[in-house]
This record gives sequence, C-alpha cells and structure tokens, in this order.
Amino acid sequence: MSASKGFEKNKKKIIGLVVLVVLAAIIMLIPDLAGYKASLALKLSAITLLSVYVVLSFEIVHRTAIALTGAIAIIIVGITTGLFPATSSFEFAVDSIDFNTIGLLLGMMIIVVVMAESGVFQYIGIKMCKASKGNLWKLLVLMCTFTAVTSMLIDNVTTILLMVPVTISVFRLFKLSPIPFILAQVFMSNVGGTATLVGDPPNIMIGSAANIDFNAFIIHMGPTIAISLVCSMIMLKFMFRKEISAKPQNLEILMTENENLLIKDKGLLKKSAGILFCVIVLFVIHGTIHIQPSLIALGGAGILLIITRVKLEKIFQEVDWSTLIFFAGLFIIISGTERAGLIDIMSNATLNATGGDPMTTFFLIIGSSAFASAIVDNIPFAATMIPLITNIIQNETIGSAFGSFMINPLWWALSLGVGLGGNGTLIGSSAGVVSVGLAEKQGYYITFNKFLKMGLPFMIVSVAVGSIVLWADVILRLG
Repeated sequence: MSASKGFEKNKKKIIGLVVLVVLAAIIMLIPDLAGYKASLALKLSAITLLSVYVVLSFEIVHRTAIALTGAIAIIIVGITTGLFPATSSFEFAVDSIDFNTIGLLLGMMIIVVVMAESGVFQYIGIKMCKASKGNLWKLLVLMCTFTAVTSMLIDNVTTILLMVPVTISVFRLFKLSPIPFILAQVFMSNVGGTATLVGDPPNIMIGSAANIDFNAFIIHMGPTIAISLVCSMIMLKFMFRKEISAKPQNLEILMTENENLLIKDKGLLKKSAGILFCVIVLFVIHGTIHIQPSLIALGGAGILLIITRVKLEKIFQEVDWSTLIFFAGLFIIISGTERAGLIDIMSNATLNATGGDPMTTFFLIIGSSAFASAIVDNIPFAATMIPLITNIIQNETIGSAFGSFMINPLWWALSLGVGLGGNGTLIGSSAGVVSVGLAEKQGYYITFNKFLKMGLPFMIVSVAVGSIVLWADVILRLG
C-alpha cells in the first residue's frame, strides 16, 4: 500500500513539473508570437507566480517551502530586471509583508492555544454528544453550528485544529467513521469564517488591504452567510443521510462520563475566555478607537501569557509558525508581480471580459474566485486578487455604479468567492488541508476524490445561494 501511495505521489509530482514547464514555455513564447511586447520582468514574475500555484496544487513540496523559494525568486527577478536595485531589496521585502494580517493571526493563535490548555473544547464535545442522545443528525447540527459560530470569532484553521481531535475520539467510542463529520465541520468552518474579519485568513487580508473593520464584515456578510448556513445544513442532511442514520455503540458509557472532569484548569479557562471576550469587543469598536486588529490580538495574547503564567515553550510549539511564514513569502511574491505590471494586465482583461458592467463584474469575481480557490489554496489566490480588485474599482463605470457605497461591493464578492470556494477540493482551503492531516495521523484517510465528491457540489450550491443573496443585498442598498 505504501509503495502504491509512493508511486501515486511521484506521478503527481511528475505531472505537476510537466505542467509547470509547459506554462513557462507558453508565457515566454506566446506574447512575442502574438506581437505583444511583454517585458522580461513581467514574464519571469508571471512564471514565478504560476510556479507557486502549480506546486501548491500538485503538492510537490510543502507550501511554506515554495512560498519562501518563490519570494527569493521574485527578489532575484526584481534585481536582475531592474524593478528595484539590490540595495533596496530588503526594504522591498519588508514593505511587501502585511504585518497586520500576520500579527492578527499570531495573536489569535496564542489566545486559542492557551484556552485549549484548559480542556474546554473536549468538555464542549462531550456536552454536545450527551445533548444529542445518540441521534447523529442532532449531533451533526450541534457540531457544525458550534464550528461555524466559533469560526466567526477565531480563524477557521484554529477551530478545525481543536474540533477534529474531539470528533475522532467521540466516534472511536461510537465505533463509527468520523470522516463525514470531519468533512461537514470543514465545510461549515469555511462558511462561518466568511462572515467576519477574523474568521478566515483571506478576510483578514481583504480587511487589511481595503481598511474594512470588524463591524462592516458582520453587517455586509452576516445576512448572506446566515442564509447560506441554513441552506448548507439542509445540504449536509441530504449528503450524509446514510451516515447519520447509523446507531452509535457505547452510548451508555459516554452518557455516564463526567465532562466536568475534562476542565483541567478553571482559572485558566476564566482568564482566557475573559481576554478573548475583551479582544472581540475591541475588534467591534476598533473603527472608533483606530487601533489595528493586529495590535489588539497581540496585546490580548501578551496579557494572557502574563496573567496565566503558562509555559511559553509549550504554547509557542503549538502556534502554526509554518502558516505565518507562508503568508510572509506570499506577500513578497504578489508585491513583485504587481510591480512588474502583471496585476494591471489582469485587471484590464477582467474589465474587457465584462465590458465594465458592474453586475457582470460582480458575479465574475465570485465565480472565478470560487473555482480558482477550489483549485489552489484560497490564501494565495486572495493575495493575487486583492491588488486586482483595487485596480478594478478605480474604473469609472464601476466607480459610478457603486459610488454610494462606503465599501465597494466587489470586496464582498471576493470574500464570498474565496471563502466558500475553498470547500470545492481538499487543497482549496487551509482548514481542509489541516483536517485531512489530523485525520490521517489517527488512521482515517480522506482521499482527494472523496473530498471532491462531497465538497464540489456543496461549494457550487452554497456559492450560488450566497451570490444571489449578496447581490440582492447590494440592490437593496442601492435603493
């Protein structure tokens, strides 16, 4: 079996490398053959960006490794083609990184890791199982609702990191496969996370780039996501109708378990919950106090570490440093391609394809973002689209159509597309990738095809529903 898996892995790498070589050849040759004078910097930066996408899609190397390699490559391209002098390369790299996004993620990670030390998430898992009384449909509703709501307050990757181990331990006792519930939680974490500034990494990036605060996300995305959540729950009942009809074993053992014993440190729980509450309150009013969300999150994390006196080494081991480094590398790559002029070309192509029609542009951004985010991780795609949207909203037709809005609706279109589109495939979102890794460590294998079979139809329906509701909201606000 391991030999077969190794063969498939090598086969995937070979296909990925072939695709990469073909795309690089096309970029280098086609513009010249078509008579378009593309600069060498533009060609090489485009190849670098596409290389990152291909490597991520075919999982040739770890995403953090390719992001760092791509960042170095884009700096070399910038120096050798004259985009910036070698003496300014360090300043270029530092200026490219959105430290507001990285700081917000880091602060929230620390707060949640400290809270998890109290055992509260295991407690909640057992409580939900007891409340369902062995009815798996009720348990699915409880777990998915909790996952979706929690993903609105802390990023969905962290939510999955906390919920999947609990789910696996419960279903081991039930002697049933946890895979349907793991998939359902991934889907709902991506849906719920789309509603708020801090719920999904792409939203953090969008909020930072477009200066959108926590309240604006809730007001504009909240109603759309609420309706999408209800429709998504109905879809889950249909998709997993066979699995939720099963009868769990050892239910009586679970019902007699004292979940209060799972709370290992009540003092730690109270302190971490209090800090989390204060941080969320400050998120809500940060537009008034004019303090960036990253400083709020990092400040809360620092205070929590002081008042709880937890072992810093253990907490920092649990922080997902790999993801933070991935973000830093990605920001540098996107900044390099933007400086080379690639983003301008992409925005002009989008406007030409839609004729500058606001509604067509709105739905094109949602659809393209959704399907592209299913093919590659939604984080790099969002990073590519942010400067593209910035260019598009400067178009005179688009600007006049949405001129009455304080925040251009195209930002909400991007958020909806990348947030819900990540459910399409296993590699579409960080939450999906993390869940599969956690399940595999416990002996439960979720293949790409199995995820695709459930995720793609779920994504198509949820995006369609969300698009209609979001556009209706735009029309109502235009009045």
